[in-house]
Amino acid sequence: LLLRWLINALALLAATQFISGFEVNSFYAAVIAALILGLLNAIVRPVLILLTLPVTVLTLGLFTFVINAGLIWFVSSFVEGVSIDGFLPALLVAIFLWAVSTITSWFLKQD
Repeated sequence: LLLRWLINALALLAATQFISGFEVNSFYAAVIAALILGLLNAIVRPVLILLTLPVTVLTLGLFTFVINAGLIWFVSSFVEGVSIDGFLPALLVAIFLWAVSTITSWFLKQD
């Protein structure tokens, strides 16, 4: 759990290099954002997916990226040191974090 948290924080820092319109000022801000994002993904995301189930099924699950982007945008609104300039950068960060999470899960499953 701690390893995934650290990897997500590093992924947030790495995303600033690839995605314009997304900034994380420090490693501390990335750690706090990763913690809050993880808590929101564990508590709020399942409820949002359930509420938007028809749209999620209609888009074959792609709407979950929109939900994740909304959560990332929400986290950036109150975590000092994390800023997003719009919804498109938030969506790109959501896709980037999904890719990092998929790769991380694959490597941790191998061990």
